[in-house]
Amino acid sequence: MRQQSDKGGAGEIPCPCFTGICFCVSGARPDPALQALFQRAQHHLAEDGLACRVLASDEPAPPVDPGFLYLADSHETAERMKESGACIAGFLHDGNRSERFPGLRVVFDEPDEVDTDSYRKAWQRLSGLPWTILTTEHLTVRETVVEDVEDFYAIYRDPSMTEYQEGLFADPEDEKRYTADYIRRVYGLLGFGVWTVLLTDEQRIIGRAGFSIRQGFQEIELGFMIGRPWQGHGYAYEVCSAILDYGRDVLLLPRVQALVKEENAASVHLCEKLGFARDGEVEIEEDIYGGSYAPERTVSFSPVHYGRYIRFVREFG
Repeated sequence: MRQQSDKGGAGEIPCPCFTGICFCVSGARPDPALQALFQRAQHHLAEDGLACRVLASDEPAPPVDPGFLYLADSHETAERMKESGACIAGFLHDGNRSERFPGLRVVFDEPDEVDTDSYRKAWQRLSGLPWTILTTEHLTVRETVVEDVEDFYAIYRDPSMTEYQEGLFADPEDEKRYTADYIRRVYGLLGFGVWTVLLTDEQRIIGRAGFSIRQGFQEIELGFMIGRPWQGHGYAYEVCSAILDYGRDVLLLPRVQALVKEENAASVHLCEKLGFARDGEVEIEEDIYGGSYAPERTVSFSPVHYGRYIRFVREFG
């Protein structure tokens, strides 16, 4: 499952709830145009049950609310709020178009027109919480967290799981370091990746699936793995179908590839059922990181191994 640019039961992640946003305005009370912007944002957020506050710099700051996303309209205000422990982003309006926000990962423009899901996802990203990507009839797909690693090892203990794909690092601490880097470098940069798959009713981790980028190929690649106890229930088709729809409708991908070994009959059949077409065979490097993961290096110093794979392509019309 691990590729060149990526890498027990309870899978539910307890976390605080997103409850609203707070505009942090530099200077005195906002001018009428800015007040009108805040009123529009407040009306928009209230429709989804979220609060909207305004805090001017000449007002005493209340204790930081961990459920709030704070939006600052100046670098100085952002730094002050960051020091207080706020989950902070920037925002632009007609009065601060030239403002720069060095060090901030998120800056919103036209904040009165931003949908609440975008605010929620920004709050989750800045708070270090995983995004829920999608749900299906039986399954939930969310971003992986380091705590999932223990469940992954339980799934990969079955020898059949590594018959046609890479397994995990021998040392769980290597896998945890790899996962932490993956969360930061892949989810945070690309907004997609290989995700964790859970049975919704039980919140039990049963596998992994999602998209990745493989060196030497233009197409985004679909990857999937369902643990042995949950195979034969149609979950692989269910989750991959939904992920392909997400790639087409949300990520706006024109096409997707999948690489499968010829002898992996079940995955070959699944790709064909999902609407992929064969596009020849390719050789790709396997076991790129070797037996351990060192964040300071990205290539293996072990002998290079190649495997031969069928290349499947799914076009989105």
